[in-house]
Amino acid sequence: MNDIGNGPKVVFEIGKIQVTETVVIGWLIIVAVTILCLWLTRGLKKVPEKKRQVLAEMFVNFVNNTVKETMGPSMMHFAPYIGTLLIYAVLGALVSLIGLRSMTADINVTATWALMTFALITFYKVKHNGPLGYVKSFGQPVAFIFPLNIISEIATPASMAFRLFGNVAGGMVITGLLYGALGALSSAVGLSFEAGSFGFNVFQVGIPAVLSVYFDLFSGCIQAYIFSMLTMVNVGAANE
Repeated sequence: MNDIGNGPKVVFEIGKIQVTETVVIGWLIIVAVTILCLWLTRGLKKVPEKKRQVLAEMFVNFVNNTVKETMGPSMMHFAPYIGTLLIYAVLGALVSLIGLRSMTADINVTATWALMTFALITFYKVKHNGPLGYVKSFGQPVAFIFPLNIISEIATPASMAFRLFGNVAGGMVITGLLYGALGALSSAVGLSFEAGSFGFNVFQVGIPAVLSVYFDLFSGCIQAYIFSMLTMVNVGAANE
């Protein structure tokens, strides 16, 4: 069980740079997605003949249609970015199903993605209004709410980062606490068995796995989708 309180572990160091398990898992996801893309797109035909091409086209069409409906036809160039963000966020959460620490349970990851979105929002606002117009927009409709609009602007990336991080990290904490409580309950009623270094607690079988599937599979995927949708909505609004 991962210790959310201590954050990601340092796997190795390059000079003074500490490489955490989050970074390593990110590299593994990149390699896995690259291999998957090469496999799915091998031998493409105009009329799909293999299921892997059908699956690849279904995902591409889903991303393209979502971007088109949310951001508009003029923003279709964002489809690759949104598709990459969605895949990375989903897989970053699902890796916990195979015993690895969820990438999205690291605030550094979700904050980085949120800041990328914030940079895009700011770019389009400055592009449409100009630097001076962008600054003046904080004083609308009345000048005295200038500080409030500044806070509202900063709150956008903060809320996005903590929404994704909080749901995944909270799930890890709840699952960990329940796992420990069920182990203590098993010991209290005599259903805890040990054989050398191997330990087995009856009540730890099944229940934590069900919660893990909910928090990692269902909640993780939903939050990844919401994060992608918020990115599209906010960037699309800034481009209007």
